[in-house]
Amino acid sequence: MTDDELERYARHLILREIGGQGQAKLRNARVLSIGVGGLGSPLLLYLAAAGVGTLGIVDDDIVSLSNLQRQVLFTSQSVGKLKTETAKQTLSGLNDGVAIQVFNERIVPENALSICGDYDLVCDGSDNFDTRYLVNQTCAELGIPLIAGAIGQWDGQLSVYAPHLNAPCYACVFPERPEADVAATCAEAGVVGALPGIVGSMMAMEAIKHITGAGDSLAGRLWIYDALSAETRTLKVSRRADCEMCSRYG
Repeated sequence: MTDDELERYARHLILREIGGQGQAKLRNARVLSIGVGGLGSPLLLYLAAAGVGTLGIVDDDIVSLSNLQRQVLFTSQSVGKLKTETAKQTLSGLNDGVAIQVFNERIVPENALSICGDYDLVCDGSDNFDTRYLVNQTCAELGIPLIAGAIGQWDGQLSVYAPHLNAPCYACVFPERPEADVAATCAEAGVVGALPGIVGSMMAMEAIKHITGAGDSLAGRLWIYDALSAETRTLKVSRRADCEMCSRYG
């Protein structure tokens, strides 16, 4: 490491669970973020700060004024600009040693394999079930671990899905899409601004743990956070014998 890197990552280097070897693993890692909104913003900020060598960002949206209540990568001057390019500029300013790759497009069946296939970890912070199930299928097919978070109003959840490691996939835990009136979007139901910061930071934590091998992964467990009661729960989740994704790719 250079002298600058030794100083930048000094707090990591003295952690026995990370140290020099773990920091080298972070530098060599390639992590893809599906979305750069409420969850993607803190996720990417902390992964860039941690020194993850390559970060990919998939999003086709532009910054709107209503985003600024929770999407901390952006400022008032970002409104009307592409989220991907604005995020790249901010993240490069935070850590110019990180390579930022942007995909100014939605992830769809036609491009999912080609985009995700270049990464060794995918983090999904999308806000719709079509994307979530597509990303789950793509990661299962490629044998790539998936860290997926979700938020709504005052509640958040997170897990690591990896059928190739004998952990459940997203479809094991959520085999059917909820009805539209049950799973309203944040635009429809609202969300407290600090909530995605909590869940997105937890996604970054799981990514860092996975890359470095530190601690116990959330694979096989679902972490649930209730902000109104300030309570968290962790539930055990298992592969379903009748899961089509796991039987096909796991």
